[in-house]
Amino acid sequence: QVQLVESGGGLVPAGGSLTLSCVASGNIVIFSTYAMAWYRQAPGKQRELVAMISSGASGGSTNYADPVKGRFTISRDNAKRTVYLLMNTLEPEDTAVYYCKASRAAANYWGQGTQVTVSS
Repeated sequence: QVQLVESGGGLVPAGGSLTLSCVASGNIVIFSTYAMAWYRQAPGKQRELVAMISSGASGGSTNYADPVKGRFTISRDNAKRTVYLLMNTLEPEDTAVYYCKASRAAANYWGQGTQVTVSS
């Protein structure tokens, strides 16, 4: 089993920045073989993909949801078993619980989430 723990959420004014972290532990063979992603779920809405980074020893390719392109950056440090989400120019619409997901073969693992609240 793989455990994921997110951190870095909080309350920030519109236009501000936050960096979320997700640390993986447990039964991990090689962290770089996991594709990693950040999702978010706002109250009353479905969980949605925010950003993803592919597996790879040298970082991996990235993809972003349209609402966050140019504002958010996903990255990974395989040596630290950690994936990051740098969020700039935050908007009230970014308010949500942010979840980290690790994927390898047919297995998916989720963290417990971290709350991000952007005040207007």
